Amino acid sequence: MTDLLSRPPARRTPSRPPAEDRLNRRGSLEPREPGRPRRSLVLSLVLACVTLMTLDHVDGGAALDPLRRIVGEVYGPAESGVSTVVDPVVAVPRWLRSKHDMATDIDRLQGENEQLKAELATNDYNRNRLQEYDDLTATAKSIGYALVPARVVGIGPAQSFSRTVTIDAGSRAGLAPDMTVVNGQGLVGRVLRVTSSTATVLLVVDADSTVGGRVGRSMKVGFLHGRGDLGQDARLDLELVDQTYVPAAGESVVTWGSQDGAPYVAGVPVGRVESVYSSPRETTQRAVIEPYVDFSALDLVGVVVPSGTPSDRGVIEVDGLR
Repeated sequence: MTDLLSRPPARRTPSRPPAEDRLNRRGSLEPREPGRPRRSLVLSLVLACVTLMTLDHVDGGAALDPLRRIVGEVYGPAESGVSTVVDPVVAVPRWLRSKHDMATDIDRLQGENEQLKAELATNDYNRNRLQEYDDLTATAKSIGYALVPARVVGIGPAQSFSRTVTIDAGSRAGLAPDMTVVNGQGLVGRVLRVTSSTATVLLVVDADSTVGGRVGRSMKVGFLHGRGDLGQDARLDLELVDQTYVPAAGESVVTWGSQDGAPYVAGVPVGRVESVYSSPRETTQRAVIEPYVDFSALDLVGVVVPSGTPSDRGVIEVDGLR
């Protein structure tokens, strides 16, 4: 019993560290990091890379050609097969993006096409309107009077037995009854009545219209009477005061003019002589006048006003738009 108590304890032999662990400089146990390659493996890979790089630079890499050929023969078919399978899958996102871009381009092109069609459809209309403004400006300079521009917005019904139109200018534009109405080709008619924003115009071709006319070459005068027709059949009859004078076909006829320029100012082109006739029952010569104005296509007209007339719109003066 005494021997057992006095016997020194047996020394334990320290266990050997596992192969994965190693001792640090202080002699303590330090485990190896999981997944970290061994130093010998890293050195082997580095030496292999250096060897391959050296061989690749010797004789243009001739030493590695057999190896390249073997690798190509082994992995070439595999790479081709993988590409055949993978490429369609990889191309799906690119195809979807391309389809979306194509749809966007198609929508944009369709919009541009519709816009071009609309511009083409209104191109002639806009060109004609611009030409009408230019012609009206030239008319103001030609006859020497200021003009209030207006547009025809209505045509009188045929049942009324009168040839009238409604324009979109009235007293606020400076208009009053018995004012001369023209367009870029010649005489249109005269103002019958006005409201604050519109006016009714009696066309010169109306059967009840009478206008003093003058044959341009000889200055012979007469009276122009309408027949009530519109379009290509619209004609005026000129009753000459001088019974002995026979105007020649093609001679121009202008307005004779009224006192104080109402309802017609002087010098406005009316039409040209188409033919001359007389009747045994009549003692005067009559000429058939083809008007310059196409009354079936009236749009922009100008109402003759004194220069400087206050108006709710621009007034075309003799020297330009005011």
